[in-house]
Amino acid sequence: MAVWKELDADSKLLAWSNTRLVKECINRNEEAWSALIDKYKSLIFSIPIKYGFSVDDASDIFQSVCLELLAELPNLRKAEALPKWIMQVTAHKCFRGRRQQQRTESVDPGDTRIDRATPARAEAILREAEEEQNLQQALAELPPRCRQLVHLLFYEDPPREYRKVAEELGIAVGSIGFIRQRCLDKLRQRLTEVGF
Repeated sequence: MAVWKELDADSKLLAWSNTRLVKECINRNEEAWSALIDKYKSLIFSIPIKYGFSVDDASDIFQSVCLELLAELPNLRKAEALPKWIMQVTAHKCFRGRRQQQRTESVDPGDTRIDRATPARAEAILREAEEEQNLQQALAELPPRCRQLVHLLFYEDPPREYRKVAEELGIAVGSIGFIRQRCLDKLRQRLTEVGF
């Protein structure tokens, strides 16, 4: 039960709407800023990784996007457009980073290892990042018990046995299937609402 309360406290701000988060960030609420970064860190970091950047280069792009976000947040017209704005800024920084790398590396014209990200590939990367962000946001909006159950059942490798999941959650083994189904129905409903 204490785990659920901890999860609930950690994700309360993450469940805030973008409008509320942006407003609080503009009002210099440090907890809101941390929540905003927590909410979108996977999205920001995943895009350069998908473009083929190293972890170090992806970290540099992440920091650059966060700095731009901090500077431009007051100019954002629609807070609900924030995820798309973040994806576009990150993609542009990846494109610029890739071009910079190509300028500084000696390139053999016959070398096919260099990824010259085409617009079609860039669109696929952004679409995939958006789907991942929608899933992450839908998971964050689940009740704490559901979030923990989904994590224990689907995000751990190797997956836990039902008996161990039941022990950790303090529930009967026989109720896991029923609770899992309810949680997945809530998740499915939320994903349907965002057009996933």
